[in-house]
Amino acid sequence: MAGLRPRVDKALAAFLAEQRTRLAGIDPALAEVSDALEAFVLGGGKRLRPAFAYWGYRGAGGTDSDLVVAAVAALELVQASALIHDDLMDRSDTRRGEPSVHRRFESRHAAAGWRGAASSFGDAAAVLLGDLALVWSDELLHTSGLTPAELTRARPVFDEMRTEVTAGQYLDVLTQATADTSLERAGKVARFKAAKYTVERPLLLGAAIAGAPAEIFAAYTAFGLPLGEAFQLRDDVLGVFGDPSQTGKPAGDDLREGKRTYLVAAAFGALGDGAWDELDTGLGDQSLTDEGVERLRALIRDSGALAATERRIDELMTASLAALEGADLDEEARTVLRALADAATRRTV
Repeated sequence: MAGLRPRVDKALAAFLAEQRTRLAGIDPALAEVSDALEAFVLGGGKRLRPAFAYWGYRGAGGTDSDLVVAAVAALELVQASALIHDDLMDRSDTRRGEPSVHRRFESRHAAAGWRGAASSFGDAAAVLLGDLALVWSDELLHTSGLTPAELTRARPVFDEMRTEVTAGQYLDVLTQATADTSLERAGKVARFKAAKYTVERPLLLGAAIAGAPAEIFAAYTAFGLPLGEAFQLRDDVLGVFGDPSQTGKPAGDDLREGKRTYLVAAAFGALGDGAWDELDTGLGDQSLTDEGVERLRALIRDSGALAATERRIDELMTASLAALEGADLDEEARTVLRALADAATRRTV
């Protein structure tokens, strides 16, 4: 697929090396910030967002360019920002099998014997590093080498995407705080927290860089929105039923964090009073044992929510692929986008 992943990684590594030099010029202590962000950004990730943006660009008639690869690599910095902040808000200990950023800096504080609370230092560091990744996403886009006209077309899509994901993150936090169990709210959180910025907006960013006509934008939305929702539903299933050795997170982490996902909302809608109360009590309990996690899994599975979520993923995929087949796209790009859609929704990590 155009050797895209190593090219994205190369663009990110070059950009982060420049930032390391900049930070070192401010103060040597900032080497820890560079180390942490390089490890987080370059140490893993599926690179789905740059892939959808690049092939959205190619599908709209754009020609291959390292400058475009650098521009779409900026999406990985938006993703890094969202994940760092998400882990902090969820109090997650790990990400991709490694300590989350706030835990990394908490451990640094404790090991050095510094003053104050180690946890507060870790939290502050995660907020700042997440913010820095978001700032750098904008800088990478603008220094990628795109023409002024291309940047002018790309800017509104990029701005809208970052607003939407932030709004979705807040709605996710609000939904947990208010214990909203509706499918409508769960669907909206999935759409804005992940679906739009994972698939639809990257596709539209590529289309904008290519100067695509309105019909391509409409086709990408028809393809990208249901696919993005299916991607998030798969993520929700893995958050409850995934294998920790593959997901890099503890088993049932979403249950301990109290995630009010489509999967959980479907379970609440199907359970009777006693089981409803049991799920409601256990959801968000940070001290939930492995046995407790297994019990909540059984409640969700037996309610039919898991099967219903899998059916919903299939429905969304059918709608998405139908839109892709009906779009006037470059055939190589269509083939790759079809493969990306399958990878996004059939994954185990």
